Amino acid sequence: MKAHTSIAQQKLSLQLISLMLFLLGLGGLQAQQITTIKGEVIDSQTDHPIPLVRIQINDSNISTVSNSEGDFMLKIPQGNTSQFVTLSALGYNKKVIALADLKASQNTVTLDIAPTVLAQVDINTPSSARVLVENMLNLKNKNYNTNKVIMTGFYRETIKRRQRNASLSEAVISIYKEPYTSSKQDAISLIKARKQTDYKKLDTVAFKLQGGPHSALHTDIIKYSEYVFHENNLDKYIFSFEKSTQINNNLVYVVSFKQREDILDALYYGTLYIDAETYALTRAAFKLNIKNREEATRLFVIKKPRKAIVYPTEATYVVHYKNDNHIWQIAYSNITLAFKVKWKNKLFNTRYTLQSEMAITDWKDNTDNTALKNKEKLKTNAILQNEASGFSEPEFWGRYNIIEPEKSIEYAIDKINKEQKKE
Repeated sequence: MKAHTSIAQQKLSLQLISLMLFLLGLGGLQAQQITTIKGEVIDSQTDHPIPLVRIQINDSNISTVSNSEGDFMLKIPQGNTSQFVTLSALGYNKKVIALADLKASQNTVTLDIAPTVLAQVDINTPSSARVLVENMLNLKNKNYNTNKVIMTGFYRETIKRRQRNASLSEAVISIYKEPYTSSKQDAISLIKARKQTDYKKLDTVAFKLQGGPHSALHTDIIKYSEYVFHENNLDKYIFSFEKSTQINNNLVYVVSFKQREDILDALYYGTLYIDAETYALTRAAFKLNIKNREEATRLFVIKKPRKAIVYPTEATYVVHYKNDNHIWQIAYSNITLAFKVKWKNKLFNTRYTLQSEMAITDWKDNTDNTALKNKEKLKTNAILQNEASGFSEPEFWGRYNIIEPEKSIEYAIDKINKEQKKE
């Protein structure tokens, strides 16, 4: 295997299995008066929930996303002067709603499917999907933020043994993001976090999401383009146009990609959504080719018991970008990894699923060039501290926007609270 390919994949595949645990301290925050709006977003024709809808307060950088069940919660800070909120989703017409028309809870918002759009064949249409991807990469300096910014994000990670929750971690983080034109790594600090792990459900294998929020950031394949696409490996892929769609009422080219059949490296396959006007990547969904089990295992498993056979069965990545005043930057990411563990003295294997997601809920320009001290930085090989007490606090997150938990997460939190009361 070529060295640059393996290094790039190892960096992107920051969710690893290990027997080590790291502890980190948690910061505090002061309470602030807020207005909270809860609801669901559904398809106007089918009534099906719409996941990953971006809900943003107009004329501000405050936003959240709906969860996989279409539910959302938006916290509006005191002093907000905007009167409207905008909802946007892939394949749907955007909708602007007056905040005065929304209740505190039980809001149902419908979105209309955007009509199928055929890209016009004109001078601006790329000659091939490969050329479009090259333009996307070459225009990074023009389309994406070239200033330092400080982002606030919400991060959640879960580990399931078969279908049962074994670990739940949540955190509000500060991201000191470097310009997209810089090769310098982004830095992260913890604002507030909570975590509960049931190690009995993990056999004697402790799964470690090495990198945690850092892994979520590294799905930003525009900032870290060498992880999937770079100038040395585009020839290893086949790019094809798919049917165009819309995001935010704007035409979006859809490009599928996969590695060539004669390439044996464990590369990626998936879909890119590229803005037709600017050639900016608006979102991407891709998977690691794990047919070469030996190589895929080497990328993910750094330590395991001698009698255990461990190998990945899925590695899926999703990243969304948002356009604020004609400047694009990361808005959301999701990683799903699945592993099978087979003990040599046991008949059946066990499936573990690790999932993490991160939503950017606010941001501001880092005009003062503020930098984190080393002791404040979340290390790239760190995991969140076990701290379950926060699950019993109804207002634990205070003014911070989060991703509304799905029913399975709510069930896990209720179970944690019941177990704490027994202690």
